[in-house]
Amino acid sequence: MNLRFAYPLVAALLSWTAADACTSLIAAKGATDSGSTMITYAADAHVLYGELYSQPAADHAPGAMHQVVDWDTHRVLGEIPEVAHTYATVGNMNEHGLTISESTWGGREELAGSGLIDYGSLIYITLQRAKTAREAVQIMTDLVKDYGYASEGESFSIADPDEVWIMELIGKGKSDPGAVWVARRVPDGYISGHANHSRIHTFPLNDPETLYSPDVISFAREQGLYNGKDEDFDFSRTYAVTDLGALRGCDGRVWSYYNRFLPEGEADKWLGWITEGTGEVLPLWVKPSKKVSANDLKWMMRDHFEGTPLDMTTDIGAGPYAVPYRWRPLTYEVDGSTYTHERAIATQQTGFSFVSDMNAARHPAMKGILWFGVDDANTCVYFPVFNSNSSVPHQVAPGNGDMYDLSWDAMFWVNNYVANQAYNRYSQMIPDIRKVQTAFESNLENQVDLLENALTADVPYERAQEVLNGVTEASAADITSAYKRLGDFLLVKFLDGNIKKQNPDGSFARTPEGVPVQPDWGGYDSKYYESIVREQGDRLKVE
Repeated sequence: MNLRFAYPLVAALLSWTAADACTSLIAAKGATDSGSTMITYAADAHVLYGELYSQPAADHAPGAMHQVVDWDTHRVLGEIPEVAHTYATVGNMNEHGLTISESTWGGREELAGSGLIDYGSLIYITLQRAKTAREAVQIMTDLVKDYGYASEGESFSIADPDEVWIMELIGKGKSDPGAVWVARRVPDGYISGHANHSRIHTFPLNDPETLYSPDVISFAREQGLYNGKDEDFDFSRTYAVTDLGALRGCDGRVWSYYNRFLPEGEADKWLGWITEGTGEVLPLWVKPSKKVSANDLKWMMRDHFEGTPLDMTTDIGAGPYAVPYRWRPLTYEVDGSTYTHERAIATQQTGFSFVSDMNAARHPAMKGILWFGVDDANTCVYFPVFNSNSSVPHQVAPGNGDMYDLSWDAMFWVNNYVANQAYNRYSQMIPDIRKVQTAFESNLENQVDLLENALTADVPYERAQEVLNGVTEASAADITSAYKRLGDFLLVKFLDGNIKKQNPDGSFARTPEGVPVQPDWGGYDSKYYESIVREQGDRLKVE
């Protein structure tokens, strides 16, 4: 297949060159190997520092107010009345194991919200107020109805240990602070996802597993956006913008997820949709051919389309070291024509990411496990954060460094120390990174399995909480320390384009007199050398 766009770009570049973009993958109950529900999140933004937010549970006096602060800009938007009791939150999970993630798709510019609640506040206020996913949908939509919506088009993954919902929401423009929305429960046994493009197309109008604002269709008619039958109404085509970025750069990420868990070749029928905007629309959910594990989702968050027609490691853009990253901007011009790099799930500008595993069969203190990592998901280590955690490790605590202030005991900075070295010589360095990364994650997964068996129902919640706090604290400290050493090791081993030889025990090789052994010369791959000859001809030929 010719992987190019057959339709005009027109406004495509507007959304395609947006700096910030996020990915959320979903596995409903029955689709996972453990009976859990699972959602993921990569918070991708070039100015987002990777840290773990938290709020303790609290009781509030009558008349107390909650200050609404825009998540992206930190501007104070206003205040809303506080509720009598708010739940504890850690990251994007609360004490009940409810987890919410998002991805922004912008949509029609004239519908940008003019209300009080931005998308980030919508998430974190709801986590403090809701116990279940259904309750969260109700609270989120009540908040925007009562106080107005302040952001662009947004998709949310909303999950508890039993259900996962996708909700999509967009404002009504400057004249009306409200919003229109639709929410659908992902059926048990299915996987889904969204990545900066509206994914809900047509939907049933009389289904208890589908909820929507009363005016979601009538508002579109009033705005001149839709004039068909109610049953044919397509939320995505009406309120979003289907362009190059929406398909190849956004739906393409969801396609890669489907491709990984469907029989070989089955996802090919949607390649036309994501690469040319033709053929069958990528469905909102599919039934996987095999069960999905939390570990599977960790590696899915590290995806660069490997092994597919969009593989980022094989074209000339990958350079001589098969680097699956492309610096922004993603679009570029050559001889008057516009071209694009791929946009994969794993990307260098991630602030933090997670895989949330929710299961009511576990002890109440660990029914929600947030496998949390900072910086690039491809090179981070995911460590366990539990719904009962009452403290945040120093290594990921807000205030320990920021985007302008390096801290060597901040996990974000030591992960960048490792990752940014690998971006230069990826194929040579990634094996050493994988050794440390996979050893940590395997050990931590085993620890969590042991804890799941050890923390039986008769263990007091406070005791379980204490144990789980300790696991989170220790793992964050160990990973940060190990990654600082790993970064040092990479600097020494690959200094000046060389590859230093190592002994079987991992130490660097020396002569009996203690002199460093001559290193290997890593050089470049054959495609790199061939490209030089094609460009230069015989100018550099040695006779």
